[in-house]
Amino acid sequence: MHSGGDNPQDITTPGICEGYLLKRRKWPLKGWHKRYFVLEAGILRYSKNQQDVSRGRVQGSLDVSLAVMSINKKSNRIDLDAGDILYHMKAKSHELFYIWVTKLQAHRLFKKNEAAHVHSGFIQTLAPAGMVDSAGVSGVLPSANTAVNSKVSAWLQQSHNPDICVQGICHIFPVGTFAVKNDFHSLLFPFTNITVSATRKYRASISRTPNSVVHKSTGRRTTLPAHCPDNSHVGLMAILYNNIGKDLARVSMPAALNEPVNLLQRLCEELEYSELLDTANNTQDPYQRMVYIAAFAISGYSTATFRNRYKPFNPVLGETYECIREDRGFRLISEQVCHHPPISACHADSDNFSFWQDQRWKNKFWGKSLEILPTGMVNVTLPRYGDHYEWNKVVTCIHNVLSQQRYLEHYGEVTIRNLKSNDCTCKITFVKSRYWGSDTNKNEVQGMVLDQSGSVIHRFGGLWHEGIFCDTLPTPKCVWKPNPQPKDYMLYYGFSTFAMELNELTPDLKPFLPSTDSRLRPDQRMLEEGKVDEADRKKDEIEEIQRERRKELTKKVYSPGYRKIITN
Repeated sequence: MHSGGDNPQDITTPGICEGYLLKRRKWPLKGWHKRYFVLEAGILRYSKNQQDVSRGRVQGSLDVSLAVMSINKKSNRIDLDAGDILYHMKAKSHELFYIWVTKLQAHRLFKKNEAAHVHSGFIQTLAPAGMVDSAGVSGVLPSANTAVNSKVSAWLQQSHNPDICVQGICHIFPVGTFAVKNDFHSLLFPFTNITVSATRKYRASISRTPNSVVHKSTGRRTTLPAHCPDNSHVGLMAILYNNIGKDLARVSMPAALNEPVNLLQRLCEELEYSELLDTANNTQDPYQRMVYIAAFAISGYSTATFRNRYKPFNPVLGETYECIREDRGFRLISEQVCHHPPISACHADSDNFSFWQDQRWKNKFWGKSLEILPTGMVNVTLPRYGDHYEWNKVVTCIHNVLSQQRYLEHYGEVTIRNLKSNDCTCKITFVKSRYWGSDTNKNEVQGMVLDQSGSVIHRFGGLWHEGIFCDTLPTPKCVWKPNPQPKDYMLYYGFSTFAMELNELTPDLKPFLPSTDSRLRPDQRMLEEGKVDEADRKKDEIEEIQRERRKELTKKVYSPGYRKIITN
């Protein structure tokens, strides 16, 4: 590749690179499958096999110059994050890995040089003669592939250069700032065979449905003491770019990036639509009962609709949260049961259901996108029929996390099983948005209830932020629709009415709370009251105490006397 002169025709295109790589699955984001990749003129595209490539059947493509590239030499892994598009790839050998890294970097530099020529030509067209020094524009890159090869070779041969690598992961930063929306997938959703037209029908039916449950005034607060702070000044880029590919659970964030609730309270927030479980416990037909359980599983994701600007506080070890809602008929307790890895557990009881889960969230930043990967299962029992339902959670991804155009989506598959009966199961797909489509394609969810033989009994679908419609019930209807947001909700972190109430601390409640309750956590309370600087200092103090406490616990665990006590 040569930088060439003023003429874009002088730019030599790098050679085509193609072959099979392993690509991480989109659904259910577990495991890897083999895909045929072709890198040509700075565009990486992939298909199922070489024959599909020759026939023009492309499953996805991306401009590599617009992506952050991370490489892990130990696992032969390459991650490309273009904001809207995120590829995770592996080579089967180190030799193939080296070839692909070399070629990817060459094509990235080619695209950058090509863009510089286009920009130079545009400026020359607009400017009077003699005012533009095109040589200064065209000479932005070193010539020849040898420069690229030597640079990549140096990366691959060194180990832990602090300027390049963080824990063995190398970072190659983008030469552009905007992602290309050109990834594709089938118009038919997995498992369901429900087309886009069916989703439109569901949406039309949902929009005509009034909110089925209007909660009476509880006398609780409807606003927060202070508006959410402006955190645009926070240097998020520096924090995140130093941790590409790492679990962010260990990374301390400024208080201005938080919302005044924590992950223990977020677990309680999943019960905002607990009336769906009440309905399920009073529904005789097991297949219809499963529809309401599925609607409840989906409803827990709707809280994220307006919540991509701030993150919840991370609880400290032993922190608890208790919530008694007589108006909703349940009581809940949650606790942070492990510090590293961070694990939160909760249990809720009602006359109509029991609900519990233990969750660990892994947060991975890939350069432009932040993935939140939950592990653990959600459990619900219904006393009237003796049912015990269990299901997994899907991945949440915040795209374009460093820009003002960030948005959030959930994607993956949920399987709901009744551990007490094999009569029916449920499959739910949170559909990854189609990058070439409009905003109406986002947040789609489709599902079906199957009998023991695998036959479809019920189909349902909609959008996880708008509602779920089931047209196979005896009377087709919208089985769930989120409550309307309160007034000025964007001034209060995008909280729903239910979320506004989570951290409320009334004088009559305070004497009954243990000292470990989240509502008594000072940094979180300071942030809620708008005291951001004080919250920042207190948060650092609490985290330092947590680190010292963990050191002391580690010493005790490895003490012979302590091990003897535990053994006995």
